[in-house]
Amino acid sequence: MAPRMVELTDLERDALTELVNMGVGRAATHLSRMVSDQVLLSVPSVDIVSREAATEFLVTRERSGLVAVEQEFRGSFAGRALLIFPEVNSLELARAVLGSELTLAEIVDLEQDALAEIGNIILNGCLVVIANTLKDQLSISLPAVLRGNGANILKDKTGNADDLVLFLYIDFSIRSRSIRGYIALLMGVSSLESLKLLIHGFIEGIASPTPSAGIPSTTPGTPHGSDPV
Repeated sequence: MAPRMVELTDLERDALTELVNMGVGRAATHLSRMVSDQVLLSVPSVDIVSREAATEFLVTRERSGLVAVEQEFRGSFAGRALLIFPEVNSLELARAVLGSELTLAEIVDLEQDALAEIGNIILNGCLVVIANTLKDQLSISLPAVLRGNGANILKDKTGNADDLVLFLYIDFSIRSRSIRGYIALLMGVSSLESLKLLIHGFIEGIASPTPSAGIPSTTPGTPHGSDPV
């Protein structure tokens, strides 16, 4: 049986896309400081699909292996966040962060840590901006690096075969090189419905502003559940 889907209205989808772009925009600023070069990050589209559909897309689109950085998150909505790139780009990403003065052998040794740091900056940035703007709090785990194909990376780890995937396409440019990537937020139906309610409340707050309405400021410094920038 196909999992029950959660549909976003056009307004809810636009609001979520804007929140995600705020998050990746802050992440891009932080990464730019790390690499001393311009980093461009944007998310042009957001879709909710079944795990099977997301897996089929990745397997069809990405014929070679994939590398992903995974972080679990818990709050009013919970699940797994994955930043996914073609594996052929992993060394290039690591070199961008570590610097070109290192030898190839040194970059290979440090690649795992560099990818985890990139993933933490981007995923944490997205999740924190979404949670803070929707007046929620999330507990976010430390990053882990995964390798494999789409089926391995998106496989069910929780026993919840009905997980849906909030699938985001990323336009990512670093050191003048364009690298395609994806963010996948794997959540159960109840978590996605909770997120949908929070987004709906956010939209209503904008439509009927109060003195306290608006996007709250964040205080950096806490490693999990706060703005990493």
